[in-house]
Amino acid sequence: MTDAEQGQSPENPFPVRSVSMKIKDWIERLGTVWVEGQVAQLSTRPNSSTAYITLRDPSVDMSLAITCPRELVLNAPVKLTEGTRVVMLGRPNFFVGRGSFSLRVNQIRAVGVGELLARIERLRQLLHAEGLFDPRLKRPIPFLPKTIGLITSRGSHAEHDVISVATGRWPAVRFAVRNTAVQGPSTVPQVVEALRGLDADPDVDVIVIARGGGSVEDLLPFYDETLCREIAKCTTPVVSAIGHEPDNPLCDLVADLRAATPTDAAKRIVPDAAAEQAYITDLCRRGGRALRNWVHREQHALDQLRSRPVLAQPLAAVTARADDVDRLRTTARRDVTRLVATETDRIGHLSARLSTLGPAATLARGYAVVQTMPDAQVLRTTADAASGVRLRVRVADGAITAISEGPEGAENEAH
Repeated sequence: MTDAEQGQSPENPFPVRSVSMKIKDWIERLGTVWVEGQVAQLSTRPNSSTAYITLRDPSVDMSLAITCPRELVLNAPVKLTEGTRVVMLGRPNFFVGRGSFSLRVNQIRAVGVGELLARIERLRQLLHAEGLFDPRLKRPIPFLPKTIGLITSRGSHAEHDVISVATGRWPAVRFAVRNTAVQGPSTVPQVVEALRGLDADPDVDVIVIARGGGSVEDLLPFYDETLCREIAKCTTPVVSAIGHEPDNPLCDLVADLRAATPTDAAKRIVPDAAAEQAYITDLCRRGGRALRNWVHREQHALDQLRSRPVLAQPLAAVTARADDVDRLRTTARRDVTRLVATETDRIGHLSARLSTLGPAATLARGYAVVQTMPDAQVLRTTADAASGVRLRVRVADGAITAISEGPEGAENEAH
């Protein structure tokens, strides 16, 4: 059975010592390496020559076990405390007896302020180039948030200032407080977790990250790239109230609103009830005054219209023409009467003439009208009344019929 086949089946497993030695060989091939992080825990026992350090990545929740000589810690260029940012040179080491991994360090260097500021500036330029500082991406702060998400340390002045000032300005406001570390290696993971939780809460209208002022080293978590990107991803508006007026961490530039202090943050996101009431009262007064002025203007315009003669005395124009109408009516009546009288006289004259010239007057004087029958032709000559022709003789009081015996001269000639 060869070594290559050992450990490939349950029938031929490696013993623990073999696996531990193989892991140790592979790990130690890495050689020495420089690593940077924040001191999360430090243990230097008086009766031990070895110091134990937990070095934490400030951006994520990951740490690394460090071992080094106790004298190296005591003689370090900077006092090592929780939150100290350092650079260490060490070799990976796997302890086969306990099956644990650590980095055996032989050099410790402090990260200077100048180097920190240079890194912060490079990160600032990177985030600016990506557009995370673009004012057009800033989300508007609601006028009256129902619930404010507050991320700050427990019992801090920042928490007291935000809550007391906000409730004093608008007593009905509510808070969803998430207490986290605001300094040290655990700050970024805790703040990121709180941000995600509050951003997912539909009742939270705005999120405030609050902390008092401090040195650049104290505020390093708020320059962290992971935290800045998490703020930029939030759908809920985020207000950054980190430090005091001179402080300007990168999260201030990414947040939707930067407040100079926690108190300023409370004032800028919560309206003052008394001021709003006074503003409403002033608006009501101004609105009432404007309405009254408008009514007065319209009343004045109506008064002007009503004062015009055509509206003040609408019948005056008709009354002024009444005499003309009466005169014209009299004239018209006189003219009509005269015309009727004239025409009556003319008709009388015509009637008299007609009576005089008509056949009735002639018949009344003893004349008669003779017509041949049955064609009712007026007899004009004796030749039309031959013997035996029936005649109709019309006199004044009626008509009689007769039979012609022919012309009177013709009868004599016959005898």
